[in-house]
This record gives sequence, structure tokens and C-alpha cells, in this order.
Amino acid sequence: MTATPGNATRLALLLLTLLPGVSLTAEPVVVTEKSFKCLKEMTPVRGFFVDNIAGNLEGTLAVAKSPTGGVYPPGSVVQLFPNEVMIKRENGFSPVTKDWEFFEIDVSKNGSTIRKRGFADVKNRFGGNCFACHVQAKPEWDMICEEGHGCEKLPIADGAIKALQNTDPRCTVNDATRMQKFNAWMIRVFTPL
Repeated sequence: MTATPGNATRLALLLLTLLPGVSLTAEPVVVTEKSFKCLKEMTPVRGFFVDNIAGNLEGTLAVAKSPTGGVYPPGSVVQLFPNEVMIKRENGFSPVTKDWEFFEIDVSKNGSTIRKRGFADVKNRFGGNCFACHVQAKPEWDMICEEGHGCEKLPIADGAIKALQNTDPRCTVNDATRMQKFNAWMIRVFTPL
């Protein structure tokens, strides 16, 4: 290849596309009910789960595991609970939400059904608005809430979170303890969707 300004630009753009989390196109991220899966089929990161429906799991994991934060690539899926999901849409999809779309889904042994999707009007099972909480995250965390990220703490104990995670009905293997099953049942009964 001859070193010309045009070739150098093309080479730089090609190299950029190899970096995790970098996308030079705004290809639509298509989200259907088949986009959601059992939490145990996703990759665990410090108590939450990630995936990437656009195929860039490496880029998603690089940001999720980064001690300094970063911007998640399009297609990133982030879940703490089986029935609440954040998906990073294509660049420019929703600048206010940093291109995140929030989902409330119904889960059963037969899969997932989208109950509600959007931005400012999706709520969690405790009545909290997803966007209102996640917007509190410091900019470097790309709207992901964890301890120290600037978000309000969830009104639920870590053991209860684990109980809901371990009783995801979409999973074919359920290794939840009796106490986790009981806790998850109590949460579902007293905080229905």
C-alpha cells in the first residue's frame, strides 16, 4: 500500500474498528423478545450480568470490567434482575439516555415478553423510574449504577437480589436454595409488576 493521505485515513479507520466498543456506523440495534436470555447464559460482572446482541461481547466486557468506566458499545445488554434490562442502542438513538433503552419484561420458562420499553416511562418492580435512577450515575460510568457510581441505593438487600437472579425461570438449570426460592417468591408476591 502506498502511503498517501487517503490510504492513511482508511487504515486509521480500519484500525479504529478493531478497538473494543468502537463503532463507526449507526447500524440499528434490533431488539426483539428473543434478544433476552437466562441470566446464567450471560457473563457475570460484580453482581450484574452483561451480553451483547450485536456480537461485541468483548467490547462490552472491556467497559464493564474497567476500573475507570467507559462507553458501552451498541448492543450491550446489562441486567441486575431477570425482568429489568438496559440495552445500548445505536449511536444517536437517544442522546438524553446516552443511547440506552430500558425494558421491563415478563419472564417464564417459555422465554421473555416485552411488557414496556422506552426511556423516561419504564419503572422497576419497586416503583422506581429506571432513567431517573441511572441518570444519577457519574458520566464515566455510562449510566450504569453500582456502589460509588453516584446512583441511589436500591431498596433491596443483596441476598434478595441474588435470590431473584438465581430463580430466573428462563434458566433450564435452577440451583437456587430453598431460602432463595422463598425470598424470590415473597418479593414477587409483595412487589408485583
